[in-house]
Amino acid sequence: MTEDRSPAESENPEGAADGEEEEPIKSRKNGLHGEISEELAASMRSGWADTELHGLQPVAQAPYAAERRAKLSAAFPGERLIVPAGNLRTRSNDTEYAFRAASEYVHLTGNQTEDAILVGEPVEGGHDFVLYLLPRSDRENGEFWLSGQGELWVGRRNSHAEAEQLYGLPVRDVRKAAEELAAVTVPTRLVRGYDAALETALGKQLDAEKDDELTVFLSELRLVKDEWEIGELRAACNATVNGFVDVVRELGQAVATSERWIEGTFWRRARVEGNDVGYGTIAAAGPHATTLHWVRNDGDVRPGELLLLDAGVETHTLYTADVTRTLPINGAFTPLQRKIYDAVYDAQEAGIAAVKPGGKFRDFHNAAQRVLAERLLEWGLIDSSVYDVEKVLELDLQRRWTLHGTGHMLGLDVHDCAHARRESYVDAVLEPGVVLTVEPGLYFQADDLTVPEEYRGIGVRIEDDILVTADGNENLSAGLPRQADEVEAWMASLNG
Repeated sequence: MTEDRSPAESENPEGAADGEEEEPIKSRKNGLHGEISEELAASMRSGWADTELHGLQPVAQAPYAAERRAKLSAAFPGERLIVPAGNLRTRSNDTEYAFRAASEYVHLTGNQTEDAILVGEPVEGGHDFVLYLLPRSDRENGEFWLSGQGELWVGRRNSHAEAEQLYGLPVRDVRKAAEELAAVTVPTRLVRGYDAALETALGKQLDAEKDDELTVFLSELRLVKDEWEIGELRAACNATVNGFVDVVRELGQAVATSERWIEGTFWRRARVEGNDVGYGTIAAAGPHATTLHWVRNDGDVRPGELLLLDAGVETHTLYTADVTRTLPINGAFTPLQRKIYDAVYDAQEAGIAAVKPGGKFRDFHNAAQRVLAERLLEWGLIDSSVYDVEKVLELDLQRRWTLHGTGHMLGLDVHDCAHARRESYVDAVLEPGVVLTVEPGLYFQADDLTVPEEYRGIGVRIEDDILVTADGNENLSAGLPRQADEVEAWMASLNG
């Protein structure tokens, strides 16, 4: 990585408007370059072609984002609404984490740039929405090559005129946002947790309870996906299928190295076909499969054991898949592995069958848990002379080995709509356009003395992304086989 970022400080920026003071461009304390000569500064200000883009078409989600803003406006008449995108976060010294805009902001705008803010100003009959964005980096004061966030360091930003064409909203300079918004006192709601400086500037105008209500509303606004969002989730699932194919083809290299090879193989596909992975890949081989969120991925990959791979590609528009397959590393299940796998498969089948319009969100969880409880009783892991399946489910005794819920909402976040109210989520009735995961599992810990030794260290989860349709459901990740024989045949076909 090039080291000499922010090599000098512009003490008297020529780009500042009359009467305005501009913050100096920060320099590296121990950078190689010293004071900039007037000749170099003059050279860097001139000789550049005009790169302004004209005639841009709106981004694909622009009309859908406009519909979402209309629903937001109708919910909070007479109040100013502020939704920040968030800021860069330092990873180490002068390097930053890759920026990922707040899902609430992306959903309402289609834009993904850092430091941005969507503001809805109340007017008669609704709101006037405006985007506050950074302008292109300044060439007059040298920001474009002197600042660590300048164009020559991190790439070109859209101009305000370009952004207006792309997102269908008027655009203002975000560097003035806090001052402008604080200068006018009006009932205001803000999505908290993304822009601390803005929260501080508007502190006296904000009410925590009202801000929370805004966050809840925006979370529930994403419960039912529109046709464009469903298309993005379908694309995410298709790319994820390709990532799983890549992994199976490279299992030999993983055996020779570690789980990291699996993680890296899937990540390559995510970066080629999408923006990134939608969450930390779980590449859990052998007993690591019994750890629900195993993301260290530093263990051995051994033939004869199982690989639990939980991974999803995030599209360029930030919608993610979330798929899990449990695969025999050498391509064939042992009899015990197959017995456990088949139980989870049957539970998932029961769960998927319960996903339908008019059904309750809890139905698929209950259906899957019943199957697993029955198998645990059948295998003698729960004493059937003491408990029947109804009592097991009443007491949740199966959870020693099933551990987690059977699914969650899916969309811009892998655990989407997380701030929705219980009555709108887990206690709600399903309707067409809802997308959720169905992911039962059985996990026998390596130190669990309540199960026979041969069970210990085996973990199985099967997960698919399910769209509620008008007449039932659609498995968006059906491109990956699930039934044990099909899994073995698929793996054999990929490995010759």
